[in-house]
Formats: sequence, C-alpha cells, structure tokens
Amino acid sequence: MLFAHDTEVALAVTVALVNTENDGGLDTIADLDAFVTHWGWTGSHRHTRAELDAVRALRPRLRELWHPDTDRVVGIVNALLADARALPQLVKHDDWDYHLHATPPEAPLADRMAVEAAMALVDLVRVDALDRLRTCAADDCRDVLV
Repeated sequence: MLFAHDTEVALAVTVALVNTENDGGLDTIADLDAFVTHWGWTGSHRHTRAELDAVRALRPRLRELWHPDTDRVVGIVNALLADARALPQLVKHDDWDYHLHATPPEAPLADRMAVEAAMALVDLVRVDALDRLRTCAADDCRDVLV
C-alpha cells in the first residue's frame, strides 16, 4: 500500500517520538529542540519546560495507537483530533507540495504532534492497514515500529 508522503513522515515521527520514552531521548529542552529540528517541525516551538512536559506526556497516549482493536484505535484517533480542535486544510510550505495540516502553526507543539499522528492513523484505518503497526517482539524491548 502506497501512502502519501506526509502520512509516511507522520508515521515515522510518531514511532520516533513514542520510542523516546524507552531510550530517554527527550530528557531536556535541548533534546526536544534536536527532535524538532531533525524531523523538520514547522510552526511555533516555545523551548520551555512546559512544552517538553506536554510532548513527553503525549507519548503514552500515542503508544496506545499500537493496538490490534480497530474500534479502540479509532476512539483514540478521534479523541486526539477533538482535543486539538483539528480542522484539516491543504497547505504548501518550504520544500513540501500540498499536504494536510489540521492545526494552525501557532498551536502548541504537543497538539500538532498528536494531530499529525492521528491523521496518519486515519489513513491506516481507512485502508485496513493497522497490521503495519508492530511492537518489538524481544522480551526486553518496548519499541514500536511501522
């Protein structure tokens, strides 16, 4: 199954974000700055402890998307979208051609991350491809993957 580029990137960044819970990759504001830069997040970035805490608090919620029950995943996706008051719109910026954004650029970073993840999962649910989401099978591993 071929997905739009923004869906592929959103899935990859969601995996990376969730997995920072396991590897201690978001311990400091500088870690979050590096994450934002590496993944090319646009829009507001406050560089505050509160923002870091909000992004860190999002990780367990996103981890719940790696669940085999489609109805449960849909409930989580819908809650993420509703909580951020998502309003999908086509946008074009930087080197990206038209793609979907569902939050304004000034929305909090954690909200934008939640909505990007939710929008990517919308695509997976719509094509019945949740089986692409896996959890590491090793006993000592909690990582998620696509």
